[in-house]
Amino acid sequence: MSPNVLPWLSLVAVLWLQSFNGTNLSFPAYSSQLKEFLSISQFKLNYLSFASDAGKVLGFISGIAAVYLPLPLVLLVGGSLGFAGYGLQYLSIAKKMFTLSFPQIWCLSFLAGNSICWINTACYIVAINSFPMNRQVAVGITASYQGLSGKIYTDMVNSFSNSSPREAASGYLLLNSLVPLVACFVTAPMLMTHGGDKTTSSTKDVKVGFIVLFVLTIATGIYAVATSLLSAPTVLVLVGIALFLFSPIGIPIGVWFKELVSSRKTQQKVHDLEAPEKFEFVEEEDRTKEEEEFEKAIVGVKEEVEWTQLWKRQDFWIYFGIYLFGPTVGLVFMNNLGQIAESRGCTATSSLVALASSFGFFGRLLPSLLDYFFSRSKYMPSSPVSMAVSLVAMVASFLLLLVDSDISLFISTAVIGVFSGALTSLSVTMTAELFGTKHFGVNHNIVVGSIPIGSFAFGTLAAKVYRDGAALYGDDGKCFGMHCFHTTLVYWGMLCSIAAVLAAILYARNRKFYSHKP
Repeated sequence: MSPNVLPWLSLVAVLWLQSFNGTNLSFPAYSSQLKEFLSISQFKLNYLSFASDAGKVLGFISGIAAVYLPLPLVLLVGGSLGFAGYGLQYLSIAKKMFTLSFPQIWCLSFLAGNSICWINTACYIVAINSFPMNRQVAVGITASYQGLSGKIYTDMVNSFSNSSPREAASGYLLLNSLVPLVACFVTAPMLMTHGGDKTTSSTKDVKVGFIVLFVLTIATGIYAVATSLLSAPTVLVLVGIALFLFSPIGIPIGVWFKELVSSRKTQQKVHDLEAPEKFEFVEEEDRTKEEEEFEKAIVGVKEEVEWTQLWKRQDFWIYFGIYLFGPTVGLVFMNNLGQIAESRGCTATSSLVALASSFGFFGRLLPSLLDYFFSRSKYMPSSPVSMAVSLVAMVASFLLLLVDSDISLFISTAVIGVFSGALTSLSVTMTAELFGTKHFGVNHNIVVGSIPIGSFAFGTLAAKVYRDGAALYGDDGKCFGMHCFHTTLVYWGMLCSIAAVLAAILYARNRKFYSHKP
């Protein structure tokens, strides 16, 4: 297959993978039912959500494996771990085929959480290697599709399970185990033949391809948001999502068709002796220009830092703190969204999860969209500044949640979804900017290792406040009322404020680098 088609085919495969890889995003939709299934307290439910995040502690192993193993194999390992983690839970909890203790279920959740890292690592490396001159755009777009996972799984469950909430919870566990593994098997061959470091397509063709991809991605996001806010038959919604997910395959098909037409025209003019010389000169000129642009893109990396040296860099610890007090807080909020909605008397938990997922999709896409079209503008903020702005918006959203109304709950959930997604996308870019691309797979998984720390600490606080509220005003271990999460929301807002300050410090330390970054 043509080397110009392979990068696009690989990117489409990554989009499909990421669309089904965010299995943890659907957790809030069935967490309350899981709590009843297992007859556990809010503290133990928090430990289960923490287990999925704790799996990221060992995410660096997938980065090391990606150095020595073929990426399709890394991909299949991730799918297999998720299949085992969620599948055994399904057989035990839903089908009652055997009994598992709580520590065993915790370990299976840990395994399922770790599986996401393996698939993410393969996806990010493929995106960066396929389009090194446009790595921000490629990684950002692929990361945005993971934000759709919560909505996709919610729509699938609602389409095929119209029965009790308990059976719906079983459906989530079953889909979480099967769908990513099937996606890995389907897309692995699309990654096997791509081993180049950069595409040989002309710069113009790459720009056109990304513009088309942006249009398709934005249309997908609009559709996801609209179907989350408006009532529609879930089967039809799911069919629409499937069509939107399949549409990017038109890009590699278009590149292949253009090459086919160009090849035939060249064969027809082969008798013209002057044409080949002119064509060869133009080809050489294009290659020179592309090499110059490639070199400029590499300047966008501050330094290449091996993962064993990260702990010696002050920038790493500041960045680690930003991720700990910023994106992690957004993730903990999403993990507790089901209980927050239940405590406020809101029954539309599935709609909230779909809404957060849809807006998270746009949030992950937004940094790439701005970078691609406005990167040369002097008004384009750097990654740390964009992070600081996103964190301030999250602080405002947590304060808005203190208002007792469903409208404030929906608005805040949407805004937190947008800016949590933006922070996730920006963090991938900033890891490459500050510490290079050669060891990206390991480096970024080490940064993401802050998630389980924050998930345990901040989730435990939420569980304690919830338990105290349930003891005073609750019923059967459940808490009802605004007081259930009031203190927690204030605390989460303060943490995001700290992260915003750290982002400003990181920018001040690297202001010279970002002022010269192309």
